[in-house]
Amino acid sequence: MNTDILSLALKKSPFPGINTKELIQQIEGKKKCREKLPTWYNTAQLYYPPKIHLEQSSSEIAARYKAEQVSGKTLIDLTGGFGVDCFFFSKNIGHVFYCEKDAELAAIATHNFEMLKVTNITFNVTDGLSALKQYEQKFDWIYLDPSRRSAARSRVFRLADCSPDITEHLEVLME
Repeated sequence: MNTDILSLALKKSPFPGINTKELIQQIEGKKKCREKLPTWYNTAQLYYPPKIHLEQSSSEIAARYKAEQVSGKTLIDLTGGFGVDCFFFSKNIGHVFYCEKDAELAAIATHNFEMLKVTNITFNVTDGLSALKQYEQKFDWIYLDPSRRSAARSRVFRLADCSPDITEHLEVLME
């Protein structure tokens, strides 16, 4: 974990099939998780996404707290992301439905949950609000944590500026 990222960036990756950019992403991701996500940091063979996804994910402390607030049979996470909240929800809920429209990020979460030995999550590579409209079943809980970044990657604060805009979908969420 003491790898000099700058000198590594100037070299060719020592690992066949892994380019230098990807190697740096993994090293930086693991470092970021040391304090923020110790379960991820201490689990072998996990894969880390680009740092924007780690920055936007809940800390382990926050995710544990959220998970303590729920119980029941089903929960749908409409904005699954890196999967931190889903992981902790899966400890208190019978079955969790993870939705993420970014296929690469969903593949990373799927792989990591296998390594974390989580078996009660169904993965959906789709927009969560679309999935919610398509499911016939009702869920005990709907979890939605919109991205607080604009298209230009600057931070936003108003619900209407988040993605998705929750205020546009209240009827579906309350249904």
